[in-house]
Amino acid sequence: MGASQSTPAHDEKVFVAETPIQFSQDVVNQLADEQASPAIPPERQTTLDAHVRARIDAELARLRAEEEAVRAEIERALEKENLDRERDMAGEAAAAEGDSAGSVRSSAALMGDLEEVRQKVERFHQRQEAQDFAEVRTRGEAVASCYKSHPKTTLDCWREVDNFKASVAQLEQQYVHSLQ
Repeated sequence: MGASQSTPAHDEKVFVAETPIQFSQDVVNQLADEQASPAIPPERQTTLDAHVRARIDAELARLRAEEEAVRAEIERALEKENLDRERDMAGEAAAAEGDSAGSVRSSAALMGDLEEVRQKVERFHQRQEAQDFAEVRTRGEAVASCYKSHPKTTLDCWREVDNFKASVAQLEQQYVHSLQ
């Protein structure tokens, strides 16, 4: 009576195929690919994406805070420098004219002169960029048009590519010399 309950109710059956089983190479490759790189479940992917986004946001916030601190430090240094200049100018103006109204006019004049110099520098840089990049731009367009006209034999465009490389190298050298 108790013996029937302690023995397993089902017997394990083993089937032996009389003919060998063959699988196509596609099935074998697919199974091997799935085993080599198992797919990430969507829940896990969502968690990973959220974690990556959080780290990117944290790094972005840190960089913004660092940028703001640097900007504030620069502003403090400029303000201190401006105050020192105004004090120096006020002392000179008071000695020369005997009143403080001259220092107000000179700081306003200095601000106007500073703005004028900034505008001149910007115009100079714009003209310089337009002149320097014009040659590089035309040579780049020549390379692109050659590639378009010879889609099957792009090696025929070697002259245009060499000219483009030479113009870029010349522009780089000009830039390096301008920094020295």
